[in-house]
Amino acid sequence: MAHSAFRAGRTAVITGAASGIGLAVAKRAVSLGMAVAIIDLPGERLDGATAELRRLGANVGSIGADVSDVEAMKRAAEQVAAEMPLVTVLMNNAGMGQPSTALDHREAWERMLAVNFWGVLNGTQAFFPLVEAHGETSVIINTGSKQGITAPPGNPAYNVSKAAVKSYTEALAHELRNRENCAVSAHLLIPGWVHTGMTAPSGEKNAATWTPEQTIDFMLESLERDDFYILCPDNETPRQLDERRIEWAAGDIIQNRPALSRWHPEWAEAFKTFARR
Repeated sequence: MAHSAFRAGRTAVITGAASGIGLAVAKRAVSLGMAVAIIDLPGERLDGATAELRRLGANVGSIGADVSDVEAMKRAAEQVAAEMPLVTVLMNNAGMGQPSTALDHREAWERMLAVNFWGVLNGTQAFFPLVEAHGETSVIINTGSKQGITAPPGNPAYNVSKAAVKSYTEALAHELRNRENCAVSAHLLIPGWVHTGMTAPSGEKNAATWTPEQTIDFMLESLERDDFYILCPDNETPRQLDERRIEWAAGDIIQNRPALSRWHPEWAEAFKTFARR
């Protein structure tokens, strides 16, 4: 079973759909009888994904666009409105990662915020009128990250971009819930460690990772329950450990511990004890 928004004869719009989670969602939507509009940077990956989906017999709208370009996303929405069936699924999934520090890497900060956060905002605002207008049950799914919740040291620009996605999607869900006669709901996908081109550039599958297909199975099961936070485990990290990490992160504020105390030498053992509870 799948959420009623994933229904035959309707369209799923997916950004970052040329590979990984995005392509897995597109394939699943096609298997359920949906048309798909896939949005990614123009090039060989997008062309290959388009050809693969068409071999499955799909009605595919293939749109080469940078999600950080608001005008490009508006044009994409106009194209989908003109050429595709009604949109009942919007998945803002496009994302990227590159090294950053808090005191340097200005270009990395600008690019990751542009793609990871502004891409979500641009996609939502460009396509929402199409998703709402027909009045049918629909979903907006934004891809976040556990790093946007627990903010581990190492890549602050990525963490900030995904924290922004979390806060934005929470606000979006609240607004939609209180919008008169609105049949659209918002959901935050929080993947675990997934084997994709971004997480495994070498292509080698790590035993700890989930496949994109496993992640989509979990996402659809969570949507059936109307979960907002779709917190995915993986083969290394069970949900209980994720919950402990999230609870500890919130406790830094409540208990006035040092920032990111989980990685602070004086608190490391205390966290290990807490995580085993």
